[in-house]
Amino acid sequence: MNNNLQGLTQYWRLYMLTFILGLGGTLQYGLQVSIMTSPAQHIQEFVNQTWLDRYEVPVGESTNTLIWSLMVSILSVGGLIGTIHSRVLPVKYGRKTSMQINNVVAILAAVLMILCQMFKSFEMILIARIMYGYNIGMGINLHLMYLSEISPKRLRGFLTLTSSIFLSLGKLLGQILGISDVMGTADLWPYLLGFSGLPAMLQFVLLLWFPETPRYLFIDRGDEEGCKKVLGWLWQEEDAGLKLELEDMRKERESQSEKAKTVLDTLTSRSVRWQLLAMLIPSSGLQFCGINAIYFYAFHIFHESGVPAEKMQYLSLGIGATEVITVSLCGFTIERMGRKKLLGYGYLLMAILMCILIVMLTIKDMAPWLPYFNIGLLFTVICVYGLGPSGASMCLPADLFLQVWRPAAFAVGGIVNWVSLFGIGMVFPYVVEGMGQYCFLIFVTYCTFTSFFVLYFIPETKGKTSMEIDEDFKKLNFKNTSQKSDDFLVTKL
Repeated sequence: MNNNLQGLTQYWRLYMLTFILGLGGTLQYGLQVSIMTSPAQHIQEFVNQTWLDRYEVPVGESTNTLIWSLMVSILSVGGLIGTIHSRVLPVKYGRKTSMQINNVVAILAAVLMILCQMFKSFEMILIARIMYGYNIGMGINLHLMYLSEISPKRLRGFLTLTSSIFLSLGKLLGQILGISDVMGTADLWPYLLGFSGLPAMLQFVLLLWFPETPRYLFIDRGDEEGCKKVLGWLWQEEDAGLKLELEDMRKERESQSEKAKTVLDTLTSRSVRWQLLAMLIPSSGLQFCGINAIYFYAFHIFHESGVPAEKMQYLSLGIGATEVITVSLCGFTIERMGRKKLLGYGYLLMAILMCILIVMLTIKDMAPWLPYFNIGLLFTVICVYGLGPSGASMCLPADLFLQVWRPAAFAVGGIVNWVSLFGIGMVFPYVVEGMGQYCFLIFVTYCTFTSFFVLYFIPETKGKTSMEIDEDFKKLNFKNTSQKSDDFLVTKL
């Protein structure tokens, strides 16, 4: 913790830039995930009224449900497109310029949202949601790329983890703005949906005063002098510290003399096989660890406890605030404990807590205090999720891959994340309907497997340079060069 707080004056530009970066994809992600919930009734009424004005008949119930489902889930489609494009844009134009281009997409989407009621077009909402999804898919990867490439080694985990903090802040902000006493009203809901344009405008303007990343300048563009100036300006360090960083970049550039890798290269190359597994299995766990089920069951458990319907939105805010606080605390422990322990033991503890929750939900009618115990259990699971999996998973693509692989690795991780999110969104309601509280058994299995994989197979990355991490993974990737042994490793997984 002392290391994270050390040099607050020295790194003030770095911390300011970290805040500016957070206004992009990660904050937007949280906003867009939570912001559609509160005005759902007003949006559906708008769709029905628009349909009635056009066709002089009310919209059918099934059609209305389909349109609403598209409005919610189409964000994932845009996110997938943005993630795929994030491999190309930052390589061609650089990280900073790509973020500014991405901000324009969010601003245009906000304009469509604000004007949809005036033009009586629910199609504008659909188009804007795709654009927001693109902005998020691109923005999250750019945010993490930029942070990992400007951070000193000892602050890399702490700074890249701020992306998780901004994501949680976005969820909480969306919940606050969506309260019926704030912007979740029949008159203000278009402005609520267009609110994401404001942080995008702020980021676009503020980035004008900040530079391109030093690693992009040196490794991708070969501009050593420009890199040196940017490092000195951002870090405010003595020459000795900068020389060590430049030497690490030089080694990486010499060892990776090829062009930036493609997604296909990343998926098929043996030289990053274990890095890919180490990124995808824990990152997929963010969707398959059961946190979405926890949020779904929260309202059911609140209702069972006798919480009035009008008060549930405030308990929901409590859940959001809990996630923000615990993810923030993770930032002060990640460089002390390391990614491996936070991920491995975090997923294991989530599995244990969800087993207890299954039992408690099954016997909830046996005693009047059990529903209140279940509320406490819900908050405990969210605390563990924030302290471990949510925070530490976001650092993985930046930690595990060298510069030449990094954009493609972010794209692969993002594709898996968005496909998983879309799949969970489509299938989860049917799973809950069919299995009830026993749906948590699926998530318990995945959390247990992920914990075992991280603790027993993956090396720690804490306090290591990119080249040192790469050397650790080479021992796994090329442990045995025979085809037979290679097949055994895959089978073992």
